[in-house]
Amino acid sequence: MKRVAVIVAGLMVFTAARPLTLDAQAQRGFTTLFDGKNIEAFNKVGDANWTIADGVLQADKGMGGYLVTKQSYTDFEIRAEFWVDTPANSGIFIRCENPQMPGAEACYEVNIFDTRPDPAYGTGGIVNVAKVATPIKAGGKWNTYEIRAQGSHLTVTLNGMKTADVQDAKHARGPFALQYGAGVVKFRNVQVRPL
Repeated sequence: MKRVAVIVAGLMVFTAARPLTLDAQAQRGFTTLFDGKNIEAFNKVGDANWTIADGVLQADKGMGGYLVTKQSYTDFEIRAEFWVDTPANSGIFIRCENPQMPGAEACYEVNIFDTRPDPAYGTGGIVNVAKVATPIKAGGKWNTYEIRAQGSHLTVTLNGMKTADVQDAKHARGPFALQYGAGVVKFRNVQVRPL
């Protein structure tokens, strides 16, 4: 009986430890830039009212604003979770040439904008570069972006579905930025891995 109890206990420990090991492997190489506690890895640009509550970064007022990483990146992967209300206008801007003035002309804008007047570049698209391959509405739920930039090859995956895949060499290097444009915008678990 003791032997069976020891074997069962050993299996329980192995099973409990296994997801942690797999999770650690999945996280390998990623640096967490927003962990739910502070935004020290970012500079604020604009007047958005960024706040942190319950481990979530949120903005819901202002004429627009960005949190721009202090570090620049060339080739990288970004993983970030976001929640927006239906009328929200947001995005993740990558390879920003001018960190003091992010925008669709100075960066690649990976859009979060379900109600964009031209839906071709709505949520999941890269504004003026890659139209949305598979339209997905993000409003009212938590979503995950995986953004990869390697050389001129850019890909966007939203909730496990590839929404943009394009070659473009307009912007080669720069920080990335989380945008607040309108509505309610929330981010959590923002991570980056240089390639």
